[in-house]
Amino acid sequence: MSGFEPGLCTVTFRKIGVEKIVDLAVAARLAAIEWAGDAHVPPGDLAIARTVARLCERAGLSASYGSYVAPPTSDLSDFMRALESAITLGASNIRIWPGTRQRDSRDYSTGERRAVAEAIRDMGAEAARHGMTVSLEYHPQSLTDDTDSARRLIDEIAHENVYLYWQPRPGLPLEEALTEIGEIGEHVSHVHVFAWDRDRNRFPLRSAADYWRRVLGAMPASRWTGRRFAMLEFVANDDPTVFLEDAATLRRLLEQSGRG
Repeated sequence: MSGFEPGLCTVTFRKIGVEKIVDLAVAARLAAIEWAGDAHVPPGDLAIARTVARLCERAGLSASYGSYVAPPTSDLSDFMRALESAITLGASNIRIWPGTRQRDSRDYSTGERRAVAEAIRDMGAEAARHGMTVSLEYHPQSLTDDTDSARRLIDEIAHENVYLYWQPRPGLPLEEALTEIGEIGEHVSHVHVFAWDRDRNRFPLRSAADYWRRVLGAMPASRWTGRRFAMLEFVANDDPTVFLEDAATLRRLLEQSGRG
């Protein structure tokens, strides 16, 4: 089983430029950055992707691509544009959204779910041809907004190159989080880490240290075989100083959980 390494999702800092983000990641002693497709590395803009790839290479940072491809709203041509940027970026993984964003899983018919699964299967196959994996965002108002729907979707996709992310719904109690990862952990590639309450108020990660220590330590073995990243996503007040503190907390948690 691969251990988790610390990383950052750049959606955390939408208003900060790519050079500064790389500097922050280096200062925070992170291993990877997931670049936001709606903020820093737009799909199809290969010049920016090449620039960011050089910055990451010089800094010794691995890259993932956080796309906003969302089948069925997005089709294979949309995915190919994002994939081209991810390839140019030097990313090993591309994240997509399962289903139309801001739509609850319970609102999908059987036929609509089948269409989403077929589209994602095609995307997973295309990514595999380029040596890249596909991971599905695990998020409210999507087809991964609860464990049962996420597990069903992975079964319906039935492609070895498609994985799940995991993150807690804001305010999710620890015991429910542990139950979730026990049920879907075998499909989890990477994890998004943050400290929010039910009202989406943000707090320093140290306030949720016990929670994340338990979660990271309990993450079961996965069919994923590559490097695994626990990526910070959003910090209190969008403050880089808080981010550096959160990164230090995350590194300690990974060490304590035996995953780092």
